Amino acid sequence: MDLKGRSFLTLLDFNKEEIRYMLDLAHELKAKKKKGILGEELKGKNIVLVFDKSSTRTRCSFEVAAMDEGAHVTYLTNSHMNKKESIEDTAKVFGRMYDAIEYRGFGQDIVEDLQKYSGVPVWNGLTDVDHPTQVLADFLTMEEHIDKKLDEMKLTFVGDLSDNVMYALMYGSAIMGVDFKAVGPEETVCDPKVLEVSQELAKKSGATITISHDPEDVKGSDVIYTDIWVSMGESEELYPVRVKALSPYKVTTKMMKDTGNDKCLFMHCLPSYHDFETSVAKDMRDRLGLDIREVEDEVFRSENSVVFDEAENRMHTIKAVMVATLGR
Repeated sequence: MDLKGRSFLTLLDFNKEEIRYMLDLAHELKAKKKKGILGEELKGKNIVLVFDKSSTRTRCSFEVAAMDEGAHVTYLTNSHMNKKESIEDTAKVFGRMYDAIEYRGFGQDIVEDLQKYSGVPVWNGLTDVDHPTQVLADFLTMEEHIDKKLDEMKLTFVGDLSDNVMYALMYGSAIMGVDFKAVGPEETVCDPKVLEVSQELAKKSGATITISHDPEDVKGSDVIYTDIWVSMGESEELYPVRVKALSPYKVTTKMMKDTGNDKCLFMHCLPSYHDFETSVAKDMRDRLGLDIREVEDEVFRSENSVVFDEAENRMHTIKAVMVATLGR
């Protein structure tokens, strides 16, 4: 399959067969790396990584994956883009110097404009409304740990119904045939357009896409997935409101048992507030009396938790995206 020259802005730009190809390629590249076999698929390529939001996994994944395949990488933050220089002008400069662009930041329109004006592949490392590379890593992890095909699995996201990772999971599930349920409070509202598009795609794949407000509505899940309750760049003033609304949806040992599946995986895109060993969680507790932990530490550290396999798989799936769209 030839995806060379394609951008990776959202899973909605790809069909089931194309996503399957990238997942299969990720399995292949991961197996090679485990054997110490690195490639030269990106040899001589120059890639710029533009970060308007902080990052651990995304930056490390793109850098390691690129270097594994022979590419050169520039990490760029605090650039003039969208400040002293328009996105259009910046994109045209990037296109003259680089073979591909990764962007992690705010509006989806930014990655779309980078694609429009640069003339080179653009990869979405996260925006306010989407996180497609995360979902490829999630699906790879699910395939490694669950003895079922993707279109036989049931994935339940618990938490904020307007979460960007949730939207990306909904898109991916709808395309790949995964039964997807989002469980969260009525105070957080799923974008009606996201739901409509996903449910329409699900008609073709055979998936079911549903929304529930009952925190006990998790029976039959193969995966319980959650995310932090306040995202990067959002106001601190949201913490009291979100904690009040989302505390009933914290992932607990009881919730995992309520699935009726003792092999149910716990997944999380990370970072996670699962204890008070972070400055943010400590500060919210000590200064405002808030418990912002979205998952119990016992669940996070349990045998059912595959969060660090998931984190590693960010690198393998991102490598697959880069090789598929730039190397092969």
